[in-house]
Amino acid sequence: MSKGFTADDVSAQTGRTFLVTGANAGLGFEVSKVLAARGAHVILACRDAAKAEAAIDRIRTDVSDAKLSFQPLDLADLDQVRDAANMVLAGPRIDVLVNNAGVMIPPRMLTKQGHELQFGVNHLGTFAFTGLVHRHVDDRIVVTGSIAHRNGEMDYSDLAASRSYHNWARYQMSKLANLLYMFELDRRLGAAGRATQAIGCHPGVATTELQRHLPLPLRYMTPLAAPFFNSAAQGAWPTLQAATGAHVQGGDYLGPQGLGEVSGRSGPARASRAARDPKLARELWERSVALTGVDPGL
Repeated sequence: MSKGFTADDVSAQTGRTFLVTGANAGLGFEVSKVLAARGAHVILACRDAAKAEAAIDRIRTDVSDAKLSFQPLDLADLDQVRDAANMVLAGPRIDVLVNNAGVMIPPRMLTKQGHELQFGVNHLGTFAFTGLVHRHVDDRIVVTGSIAHRNGEMDYSDLAASRSYHNWARYQMSKLANLLYMFELDRRLGAAGRATQAIGCHPGVATTELQRHLPLPLRYMTPLAAPFFNSAAQGAWPTLQAATGAHVQGGDYLGPQGLGEVSGRSGPARASRAARDPKLARELWERSVALTGVDPGL
């Protein structure tokens, strides 16, 4: 019986191209570093050019012959998402798109188009970018979820959180949206006869920059709890399995195998009943098309 997937299980990726969103820090950085070490060409799709170039330099410190490039991408601005997609479509085909970028429990903020930031970046930006480039992706589209999705509820009556805002509830909703989208995307790709598959993953609880918006007491406690969590490198294992694992199938959902899926090696993860509801997923898809102006044509 398999003990679970780690970075050591990532096979040679020479000749393959991966685009990783939010690749300059945390899980995205660790995923990019491992893929580069296995010979892949990794496109780091990031909002901040200086941070992306710094990340490229850090990877090349460990992987001297790394094949890396930078793609500007700001998921909080749908106009820029379209610009980025056009640049990607003008370049080489992509084997795997890794949708990793996200925000977690910030104060209430809005995207350029007026969407609540967490739903706007974590779901709508991901939906729009993927919808524009999916025909350019040959193998897999990875969508990053969270164990937080299990308590998520879609609040279509106040998507912009203009009446009330609770950062955790909105984060949970955005992560439920990620999984609803992943399952629906895989269904639609299959129905269209596409070889490309959609796969979900979550990192458990990993110590990354996403936690910078935690309340101060919890931020001070994080180092004490760190031995029970995944490091960023360990949190990247489910993403690496989703992107490269030999026995992964479309619609799979992967995460840590430890107690509560908080930490440990990667393997099958549990998605909530709501996340697997095809009716909810179809409604989210239709609303996402309306909100982004992007129809993936699936």
